[in-house]
Amino acid sequence: MATAPDAPARTSDQAAWGRVLALHARVERELATALQRRHGIGLSEYRSLEHLHRSESSELRMQDLADRVGLGQSSVTRLVGRLEAAGFAFKDLCPTDKRGVYAVITDEGRDRYQVARATYAEVLSSALNTAMGDPELAATVQALRVAQS
Repeated sequence: MATAPDAPARTSDQAAWGRVLALHARVERELATALQRRHGIGLSEYRSLEHLHRSESSELRMQDLADRVGLGQSSVTRLVGRLEAAGFAFKDLCPTDKRGVYAVITDEGRDRYQVARATYAEVLSSALNTAMGDPELAATVQALRVAQS
């Protein structure tokens, strides 16, 4: 059973977490809208292309991609299916383990990522700058920016 001195810390943690979630929701909404409007891709597609682009071999096991994007196995399978239909990626079997399936970025996918990357950076900075004007979120944005310095 919690004692009274623990209550303020717990309340403070919950309030801080609430601000993080509010900031996250606001920024994600703006990023998703901009990427869809300007480049015809969703936020999960963008992040998948980013992870595939950054991987040393331009490919990732489907489960690794799912973990990095924060999706379940069936969701990432559908996501890669959409990337495949758009010509941005394809699925490939692991040569040593036929049960292993990889997502591989195509040149077209790499090009789309490179173009969308500028939009992502621009909208992210703009959304965070706007959030700095919200007294409820300003300290959270400041903490994020200080942490990355």
